[in-house]
Amino acid sequence: MPKGIFTQGVIVLTNRSISIDEVAAALSGFELRGVREGSDEWALGGTSLQISYDESVNGIVTLDAIDHPWPDHMGDPKDEAILFGAWAMGNFGPFAYPGGLSRASQQSWNWEGGRNIADQHTGFIRLRVTYVLGASEDAVVMPEGCNPVAELEFCMKLVQSLLEIPGTLCYYNPSGEVLRDQDTFRESLNFAWANKLLPLDLWSNVRLFNVDETWSMMDTVGNWQLDLPDCEACFFSEAYEFNDVDNFLRNVTLYLIEKGEVIEDGDTMDGPGDISWQAELQENSLCEPPRIVLRWMPLDDREVPDEILNADESDESDDEEE
Repeated sequence: MPKGIFTQGVIVLTNRSISIDEVAAALSGFELRGVREGSDEWALGGTSLQISYDESVNGIVTLDAIDHPWPDHMGDPKDEAILFGAWAMGNFGPFAYPGGLSRASQQSWNWEGGRNIADQHTGFIRLRVTYVLGASEDAVVMPEGCNPVAELEFCMKLVQSLLEIPGTLCYYNPSGEVLRDQDTFRESLNFAWANKLLPLDLWSNVRLFNVDETWSMMDTVGNWQLDLPDCEACFFSEAYEFNDVDNFLRNVTLYLIEKGEVIEDGDTMDGPGDISWQAELQENSLCEPPRIVLRWMPLDDREVPDEILNADESDESDDEEE
């Protein structure tokens, strides 16, 4: 779901019941604003800690420990109305989409253990950034100067402490479909801090798909946390190194963070293979979750597969029907 009451949401998966007191002890180095009583419905929130993030705009990170597996199906509107409603209201974080944990497990390239983690967890600690809890009725959901990069960086500090709690399995970003255990999480975070970089690989995943026997598609998922479109790259598999395409997608994201949404249909950038790649703004992505993407194609004069061309035609047909 889009940003609403909660502007960011990340998760720590657990394999035992963890009390809110244990969470509080792990976060003793942060400023505690208060404790909020929980709902009788776990999906709507348990007893939660309110950690101060930015007092000038009532910025808070609210954390609760849920003794229930992550609801990857996000609920059926008829048979699980409360769960579905909680998801629709953003209680599992903005941009969480059904099947995200399953996809994150399948595409866990930076941590092999993530391929099986979904079957091992029994609960989760939920972190959500908000500016409206305890505020006046006319409080702005996203106040002026709200910075998604700063929000995520602060959440990473909290996660780093939470992963010290016995019984925590890993970090999970449902918006970016990323899984990392404590070691790979710290490795990524320390590398980013030491080199004054953003830990994009903790916020958004780069995934790989086969389009057909000869073409591949790689994409980012999670840029919407940064209020930016995701990127897709479609290419002839044998002509380009996957790592080069991965780096290209990350570099495009960094360029967008620095410059804003300045890339338009038909714009080109130097990319893998030492040739230009051209961007097309697409309303619908090739793979779930559905989202707006910048689709990049190398200008190498190869014939584009029907699977990609037909997807574009399908999108245009849908727009005409609407």
